[in-house]
Amino acid sequence: MTEKLEGLIYKALDTFKIEVPSWGFANTGTRFGKFLQAAAAITIEDKFSDAAQVHTLTGSCPTIALHVQWDLPRGMQDVAAVRALEEKYGIRGGSINPNVFQDQEYKYGSLGNPDPEIRQRALDHILECVKIAGALECRDISPWFADGSNYPGTQNMRSHIEWFEAGLKKVHERLSPTQRLLVEYKPFEPAFYHTDIADWGMAFLLARAAGPQAFVLVDTGHHYQAQNIEQIVAWLLHHQMIGGFHFNDRRYADDDLTLGSMDPYQVFRIFHELHNFAWQTGRYADIAFMIDQSHNLKGKIEAMIQTVCTAQELYAKSALVNHGQLAILQKECTLVEAEECLRSAFWEDVRPVVRKWRKDRGLPQDPLRALRESGYLERITADRKKRGVDSSATYA
Repeated sequence: MTEKLEGLIYKALDTFKIEVPSWGFANTGTRFGKFLQAAAAITIEDKFSDAAQVHTLTGSCPTIALHVQWDLPRGMQDVAAVRALEEKYGIRGGSINPNVFQDQEYKYGSLGNPDPEIRQRALDHILECVKIAGALECRDISPWFADGSNYPGTQNMRSHIEWFEAGLKKVHERLSPTQRLLVEYKPFEPAFYHTDIADWGMAFLLARAAGPQAFVLVDTGHHYQAQNIEQIVAWLLHHQMIGGFHFNDRRYADDDLTLGSMDPYQVFRIFHELHNFAWQTGRYADIAFMIDQSHNLKGKIEAMIQTVCTAQELYAKSALVNHGQLAILQKECTLVEAEECLRSAFWEDVRPVVRKWRKDRGLPQDPLRALRESGYLERITADRKKRGVDSSATYA
């Protein structure tokens, strides 16, 4: 590999940051049950400790996404404890995630619930999350809504739109000048007839209606089979409406598998759109990269390191695309050459340069091996067995 290409990889990796989710270290499950792991995080301090290990070994994860109901169950009263954990473990709280889908009151929805008292309850919780984010100096508030219905005729879909528009506008009014509201979408599950924010277009319109600090959050598992996610990214980039990603992989639906385990070329193509946008405009879009995965069978920390390392490699590959040459080939409609220009970057083996970058930055060249040789997994397994197994997390 030429010195120029190595330089592109170094530049890409030096700027690449991806947030890990607190819930990715805890015991999680599916609709059919929860599979417990002895090394799974029990407390929020366990989650900070595990996240810090991932950052120490990969160099790319300085923040941890927090789920308020699971990580700050007392709300603002827990902020001081989180601040102390930030200081102790050397990583910061990242995106703040409200929970308006778990409690029994949300059986028929949250901001889209026909009961105005429950809509207000959901709104109050999200507004508290905005306040928590401010106290922790966290920029992004990232709610996910399970609202919808399972049977035709059981809900008024237009009323739901009105309620969501009104609720998100009120949330936007409480944002500080530095904060953002990220509106996520999902086509189905748990609602199967209609989901209130089912696709990027609905999220786009709701974000636009909420205000200028609201953007769309793209979860790579929240699409129908074979949907062209990079085209969605291109549209959102064009309209300056993409705020962040939740990265994971899937085989069928929202499987929450480790990134790239099923379709690494898709992740590469998404990253390429971001690099290409920067080449065309002279600036990178302000986008938060976040992981959202549920490791039910794989070891929690090992799976997270797998994903981060894969993300680093695919981001590095996408930085190698010759955008100038590709633009010429696209304009000339030279199809095979254009496709090969893109594919050649994907097939480039960047792993030796990534290992070299890690060594030069004082990081272990093989993060997964370094974790296994560190003794950390054995220590936390013994400690957490003594303290008991967490049974509170219900994320699926």
